[in-house]
Amino acid sequence: MRRLIAAGLLLLTSTALAGETTSVTATDPHPYIGMWVTEDGRIRHELRADGRYVEARGSREAAYQGRYTITGDHIDYVDDTGFTADGDFVDGVLYHAGMILYRRP
Repeated sequence: MRRLIAAGLLLLTSTALAGETTSVTATDPHPYIGMWVTEDGRIRHELRADGRYVEARGSREAAYQGRYTITGDHIDYVDDTGFTADGDFVDGVLYHAGMILYRRP
């Protein structure tokens, strides 16, 4: 069972068979935190360790912003206007709203 609180700040993982619990904090962030971009670089999602995101589109550096949560390989977005969206991470690629975003180092 996984429970993510404030994406990347505290991640508790319980494994029933092993009975172990692991904590990940801002000093050891979630592996999906960082910048994700479309192949052409036009759409950019910055997933921040504080559970906030900023989506840039073209020259608009903050076209959308809000909060997100990650559960396993699934991400849920809620922008500051209340609009919701989601996506999935598959083999190091983020699939979101018909877009394909790649991790930018």
